[in-house]
Amino acid sequence: MDKKLLDILACPVCKGELKYDKEHNELICEKDKLAYPVRDDIPVMLESEARKLDA
Repeated sequence: MDKKLLDILACPVCKGELKYDKEHNELICEKDKLAYPVRDDIPVMLESEARKLDA
């Protein structure tokens, strides 16, 4: 994941910071407990596509 891209992306729900999980190829919002997939190097920033993380 490109560092510059990660710096400008924000969670579409809370507008908070995202962290890249290289192992699962996802962008993680710790505040909302959501994981957004990255497909073919393109972040899918749709709440409907996000995976809910366990508490």
